[in-house]
Amino acid sequence: MNAGPVVTVLHDGTEPDAHRMRPVSERACVRYADGPALGEALPGSDVLFVYDFQSTAVPGAWRYADRLRWVHVGATGVDAVMFDALIDSEVVLTNTRGLFDRPIAEYVLAQVLNFAKDVPESLRLQQRHIWQHRESERIAGASALVVGTGSIGRTIARLLGAVGMRVRGVGRTARTDDPDFGTVATDLHAELPAADYVICVTPLTPQTRHMFDASAFAAMKPHARFVNVGRGESVVTDDLVAALRDGALAGAALDVADPEPLPAGHPLWDLPNVVLTPHNSGDFLGWRSEIVTAFADNFERWIAGRALENVVDKKLGYVPS
Repeated sequence: MNAGPVVTVLHDGTEPDAHRMRPVSERACVRYADGPALGEALPGSDVLFVYDFQSTAVPGAWRYADRLRWVHVGATGVDAVMFDALIDSEVVLTNTRGLFDRPIAEYVLAQVLNFAKDVPESLRLQQRHIWQHRESERIAGASALVVGTGSIGRTIARLLGAVGMRVRGVGRTARTDDPDFGTVATDLHAELPAADYVICVTPLTPQTRHMFDASAFAAMKPHARFVNVGRGESVVTDDLVAALRDGALAGAALDVADPEPLPAGHPLWDLPNVVLTPHNSGDFLGWRSEIVTAFADNFERWIAGRALENVVDKKLGYVPS
């Protein structure tokens, strides 16, 4: 048996790729556990790799973590493990920041184009065999407000700027000379009236929960579109539905929702100005293998005594920029 550190991998019934895990398994004793078995696997573990980053098992099993020093989450968002006992502990928390930045930015650009070129209506007309000439909008010169200025937000800003959109940001620290956003403001409601597209990419924290409510949607232009690739809980869903139904908002593209998954009878399913995707904006072909590689690379740093990458500020709930 490997006499090195003990690494527990939380999975959803399918274990991560063994080849990608080899740099870890050659230097550590690796235990694999799904959610119900996590409590049994944690005693004696030095490291927890949350491969199943949607699992809610960690808080309930935490009392069995008697030697844990490091938790790595195989995603950017870490809200599933942001509970008091972990926050208050000396356990280091890291995430997989950076891996999903470009795919999510490409998704946002696709949805902006989807709205501007009205692709859904073109498909509806095609299905009815109707040849109807229509005009579309240009995105060059349109204004985009990116709410959340971390690495994903920055990548979105660069991509939207590259196609000629005018980009501003909303973040925790105001500045006027940002290389990607130009201007970063702190007052969301003051920025909303000028935006043609509002992109939410904030992590879920007490400050961002329900930040998009009736007053936020009322502050937007009636022709504005809202794109959410952050967290569903950043939005008051009933207020969003009302804004879409009443014409206070022209459309929404939602990769996340509250609740999630969206119930079958929910009104968002049938609104013609809504595009829904099942929380997969960053899930490119091969992403599961890549998150294992990211963990293995960080493990090499950890076992060598080097500084870990993507250390989360547990009080903030994300990796500071």
